[in-house]
Amino acid sequence: MKIVSAAFVLSAGHASECPLGEQPELAVSGRSNVGKSSLLNGLLGRRALAKVSNTPGKTRRLDFFLVNDEFHLVDLPGYGFAKASARSRNEWSDMMQEYLQSRRQCVGILQAVDIRHSPSKEDREMVRWLREEQMPFCLIATKADKLAPTKRGPALRAIARELELPATQPMTAWSSETGEGRAELLTWVASALAEAPG
Repeated sequence: MKIVSAAFVLSAGHASECPLGEQPELAVSGRSNVGKSSLLNGLLGRRALAKVSNTPGKTRRLDFFLVNDEFHLVDLPGYGFAKASARSRNEWSDMMQEYLQSRRQCVGILQAVDIRHSPSKEDREMVRWLREEQMPFCLIATKADKLAPTKRGPALRAIARELELPATQPMTAWSSETGEGRAELLTWVASALAEAPG
C-alpha cells in the first residue's frame, strides 16, 4: 500500500459524532505515552498530522484521519494514564468501549505496546478483548530503536508469550525514528481493508 494523501477530519467525543458514511476504519490503540501519535505520523509519512506530546494522555477524543480518500485511521485515547482523575479515566474508557462495540465501520486495530516493557494489565485486557471479539489486529511493539537490534526479536517473543498470542498473530517491531516496521504495517493495513466485510 502507498499513502498518497492523509488529512485530519474531526475529533469526536462520542460515537454519535463520528463521520457519516461507510468508509472502513482502523483504530490505533495503546496505553498513554506508548507513541500512538508518532506511530500514526510515521505510518502516514507526515511529521505532525497527529499531535505528539511528551505529556501522557494528550489524546482525549477520537481523532479521525482520512487516508487516500478511502479509509479512516482513528487515534483512540490512551488508556492507563495514572495521573488522570477517576472521572476522566472512566469517561475515556466509556468512549473507547462505545466506539469499539458500536462502530461497525471499524474493521481492525493497530494495538501498540512498548517493546521495552512487559505488557501492562490494561494491555493484556485489551488484547484479550480483541481476541474474544475476533477483531483483527496487528500488535505493534513501539520504540524499537531504544533497544539493540539483537534484543528486539527476543523482546517481541517475550511480549507474545505474556499476551498468550498464537504463532499466527500479526506483529512487528516499530520505530518512528528509523521507519522500521512501516512496510510490514502497511502490508497488514492493506490486508485488513481487503478482508473487511463489503
